[in-house]
Formats: sequence, C-alpha cells, structure tokens
Amino acid sequence: MITRILKQGHYKLQDLHMGDVIETGSCLITSDLIDSFANLSGDQFEIHINESAAQAHGFSNRVAHGLLILSLIDGLKNQAPAQLSAIASLGWDWKFSAPVFVGDEVTATFTIIDLKKTSNLERGIVTLDIKVQNQQNKTVQHGINYLMIYL
Repeated sequence: MITRILKQGHYKLQDLHMGDVIETGSCLITSDLIDSFANLSGDQFEIHINESAAQAHGFSNRVAHGLLILSLIDGLKNQAPAQLSAIASLGWDWKFSAPVFVGDEVTATFTIIDLKKTSNLERGIVTLDIKVQNQQNKTVQHGINYLMIYL
C-alpha cells in the first residue's frame, strides 16, 4: 500500500486510494475549552473542572473530556486542506489511550483503510483509521470512523 498525503482539494470516493492520509492542523487545549464543554455537555466530573481534584486522582493537571478531544479532532478534519466530500458520519469505534491535559496540543492523522461503493450509485463509504497525538507525539486517542461520501 502506497502512502499518499492528500493535498488541498475536495476528494470523492473515486479519487481516493487505500493508504491515503489526511493530516490536520493542531488545537491547543485550554481551560476555557474544557469549561465550555463541561457547561455544554453537563459533564462536570471533578478531574475536568478542578485542578486540585485532578491531582488528588493522580493527574498532573485538569484532564480534558475524551469526547471534547474527539469533537475537536472531527472539527480539525473538517478544517484540513484536504476535504472529503462527506455526506454523513456513520459511526465511530474509539479508544481514549492517554489523558489530555490543559496546555497540551493535539493533532490527528486520518488514514484511509477501506473504500466501498454502496447500492446508491452516488454514494460510498470510506473507513478512516485515526491517530490523535499530543505535542510529544504520544498517541492519546485512536480509532475508526465510517464516513459516507459522494462517489
């Protein structure tokens, strides 16, 4: 499988190959992001909103919500120079493998691992293997996204 980093542009299923990669920009995780997500989601668990509580649980700093990071990564994908001609997300198989702290900077790599046509001749499904890393190149989240796109 040949790795090709996709350049700026819009890509339909017919334009893609197994192993193609979309690289995203980065996002700095701030207290304000965590607070906003806690308020929006209602998830006020103490490791997210209180540094002392996070430290009492063995963390060095406040921990970002796993779903906040997943949401930010999906947003970074949608801001990347290389865009898939998406219709809808069909689901996620996802793992939180390490905490993300206030002050961390995350980025993601999306690798195409499967392409298939559907019975609708205008649509296909791309399977993306995603790796999220912090500023130290440590994988903090990873998983699979199934995305319906135009053919």
